[in-house]
Amino acid sequence: MARGCAMSRNLGAVVALGAVLGGCTSGAGEDRSRLAATASVPQTASVPQAASVRRSYAQATGPEWSGESGGSGHPLMQAEAIRQSAANFQNCLQAMYPAAAKRGVSKVTFDTYTRDMTPDLRIMDLVDAQPEFTKSFWDYLDILVSEERIARGRAVLAENRAAFDAMERQYGVDRYVIAAIWGIESKYSTMMGERSVLRSTATLACVGRRQDYFRNEFLAAIELIQRGDVQPDRMKGSWAGAFGPTQFMPTVYKSYAVDADGDGHRDLTTSVPDLVFSTANYFKKHGWESAQTWGYEVVVPKNFNFLLADRNKVMTLREWEQLGIRRLGDKPFPRGTDRAFLMIPAGSQGPGFLMLNNFRVIMRYNPAEAYALAIGHLSDRLRGGDPFIQPWPRHERVLSRDERAELQQLLARRGFDIGEPDGNLGPKTRAAIRDFQARAGLVPDGVPTATVLAKLRGN
Repeated sequence: MARGCAMSRNLGAVVALGAVLGGCTSGAGEDRSRLAATASVPQTASVPQAASVRRSYAQATGPEWSGESGGSGHPLMQAEAIRQSAANFQNCLQAMYPAAAKRGVSKVTFDTYTRDMTPDLRIMDLVDAQPEFTKSFWDYLDILVSEERIARGRAVLAENRAAFDAMERQYGVDRYVIAAIWGIESKYSTMMGERSVLRSTATLACVGRRQDYFRNEFLAAIELIQRGDVQPDRMKGSWAGAFGPTQFMPTVYKSYAVDADGDGHRDLTTSVPDLVFSTANYFKKHGWESAQTWGYEVVVPKNFNFLLADRNKVMTLREWEQLGIRRLGDKPFPRGTDRAFLMIPAGSQGPGFLMLNNFRVIMRYNPAEAYALAIGHLSDRLRGGDPFIQPWPRHERVLSRDERAELQQLLARRGFDIGEPDGNLGPKTRAAIRDFQARAGLVPDGVPTATVLAKLRGN
C-alpha cells in the first residue's frame, strides 16, 4: 500500500507525506483520451443518496468488540477508556469539523457522513492484536508469487497495455513492479477489504491509542469525498483505512493520486489509468531509478564473512564481486558501479540477494523485507523471468512469537541492545544475533534459528 500505517500489516506502505499533487504533469495529456477509451475499468456506481450513505456508515458488519482491554497496556486501550471514548464519539467527530472546514469540507458534506455514525469498536481488538507471524520467507513467497497470480498479472498487463505504456513514458517506473503491487495488495482488485474507510478512520481518530495519527487520516478521507475524487460507497478497505487496488491510506491518496484519464477525478477505485499512474507517482517521488532493477539473486561463498550481510553495509557491485559474490550463472552485472547491500533472508543455508536502491523504494511502500522480496520476484516472473534457483532451507523450523520474544530477552540479559522484546525481529535484534553467533562459534548470519535459541538457553 501506499498506505503507510505501521499498525496495519495485512495491507501495505509506510506513510510518507509530500506536496499535494493536482494531477498529471506535462507529457501525459496526449494519452488521456486514449487511456480513458481503452483501459479495462470497472463500471462506476451511481452516487448513493444521503440517507442511505448515513445508514451505510452507521453500523458495522461482522463480530462485535470483545469488551476487553488491548494487549499493549496503553491507558487509552483499557476497556473502560474505550467505552468512555465511544460514548463521546459524536462530540469528538463534531470537534473535528473546524479542521475539516479549513480543508474545504462543507458543513453539509460533513454532517451527511458523520451525523448518524457510530464507532466500529471491533477495530479495538485488531489494533493490539498480536499475530503469530510464523511463516518463513519461502512460505510467504510460495503464497504471494503463485502461478495463479502470475497468470492473472500477465493478463492485466496485456488488457491495460496503453495505461502501462503511458505510465512508463511519464514516470519511468517499471510496469511489472506496479503490476506486482496491484497483485499482492489486492489480488488484482478482488480482495480490497469491506470496512468503511471513513468510519474506520473516524473510530481510530476518537478511540484508542493512535488518535493523533488517525485524525489526519479521517480528515483526508472526508476531504477526498468533498473533492469528488472517490465515490463514498467505494471507499472500503482495511480496518486501518487503506483502500483501493494498491491500498493507499487517505493521506497518501491525497498526496500522490493522479488524474490520468482526464475526467477531473483522481479515482483509483474505478480508473485503471489513475491507479497505475498514482502508484508509479508514489514510487517516483520516493526515488525510483529507471535504469535499475530491484536486485539480483547471487551465490555467496561458504567461507564468506556474513557480518557484511547488513542493510547498512553498502558497496558497489564490483566491490561485492571482489569479495567473492557472484551472480547466478556467472552473468555480469549490467553496471558494476551500482551500490547494493547483501541480504540473506534464510541465512547461510539459503540464497543471497544484492539489493539496489529500488529495493529500498519498495520497502518505503511496505517496510517488510519479505514483502519487498515478493514484489521484486513477482515483477520478474511477470516479465517472464525464472523462479529463484537456489534452494531454501525448508527443513528449518520457524520460531514462534513466544520463542522469538524469549530469544530477545536472553540476548538482552547478555547485554545486547535489541530494543523492546516484543517478538518482532528488527535490525537491532538481527545485529545482536549476528554478534552472539560470532562469539558462540556459529555462522554469523543473523537468522533466529532453534540452534541459536538453544545456545542462548545454555543447552
